[in-house]
Amino acid sequence: MKTTHSILLISLLSLSPLLTGAAPVGVCYGRVAADLPPPASVIGLLNSNGISRIRLFNPDPAALAPFSGTGIELTIGVPNEILPTLANGTVAASLDWLQSNIFSHIAPSQLRYLAVGNEVLQKDPFYTPFIVPAILNIHQALQILGLNDIVRVSSSHAATILSTSYPPSTGAFHNDVKPALIPLLQFLRDTNSPLMVNIYPFFTYVENDHQHVTLEYATFRSSEVEMDGGLAYDNMFDSAVDAFVYAMEREGFEGIPVVVTETGWPTGGGDGGSAENAFAYNGNVVRRALGDVGTPKRPGVGVEVFLFDLFDEDGKTGTEYEKHFGIFGIDGNKAYDIRFN
Repeated sequence: MKTTHSILLISLLSLSPLLTGAAPVGVCYGRVAADLPPPASVIGLLNSNGISRIRLFNPDPAALAPFSGTGIELTIGVPNEILPTLANGTVAASLDWLQSNIFSHIAPSQLRYLAVGNEVLQKDPFYTPFIVPAILNIHQALQILGLNDIVRVSSSHAATILSTSYPPSTGAFHNDVKPALIPLLQFLRDTNSPLMVNIYPFFTYVENDHQHVTLEYATFRSSEVEMDGGLAYDNMFDSAVDAFVYAMEREGFEGIPVVVTETGWPTGGGDGGSAENAFAYNGNVVRRALGDVGTPKRPGVGVEVFLFDLFDEDGKTGTEYEKHFGIFGIDGNKAYDIRFN
């Protein structure tokens, strides 16, 4: 299906700039669960709660098509297993993939980001060599469509790509990810695109000694301040974001924005998992984004975030925590009284 120039022009004129006013807040729409509400009914839930940005982990037509014409901005994942095909193919093949899998279901005006691969470095390293070539082909395809200055292309990374993150000023990338990461950072700088990172203070809390990593510090409720040079940190989220900023600067890349493509806190599953803690953490993440609070390293520059997750995902494997990050129940009721605007 070909996207006409007239549709593209209308879409471009209707788009807002990449960052305006408060930092955007979105929610991840994971679907690894049974008995989830049908995607069409999810749209009403989002609208009634003021959620205008969603991250989909893949362009599943059943989930994607109901968003058409809703005005909800989407970040769409390009699955890891697709990367070799896109990397080894032609730009024309990437163009066909975009039109068949995304623009046949939604207008370009609804697409904010393409996240090419998720947590590939270290966690799924087979696909590492394909990240940047796939991104370059997709970016050139977007250029052909006149969307390269509108749709930003990046790749989401786990916090574990940092070899050092505390204190933030010591932030550094693992040496073994640099051969793939440095070309990516060059692309991000050249295209004014963000580094996408997944940050979970919850896991840092549960996996460490609570005397050194406190619940209060992890959930924005600490009365203590930790100094790093002349910068004061009172929460783990800011510390983690700034560690990435320092790590990029250490490699010679300044000014690349950071978008947190996943962060959240579970309502159950064991130590630290509760609705109270989830509300404290997620509520403060949202409040600080909407208020353009920023971080000590970048004050007044709000951090764009996507909260994980829209619903609990009982199909997730691993620890019990993984199944309980949902902000809403399948009945549409909030697990806690978080507000998005």
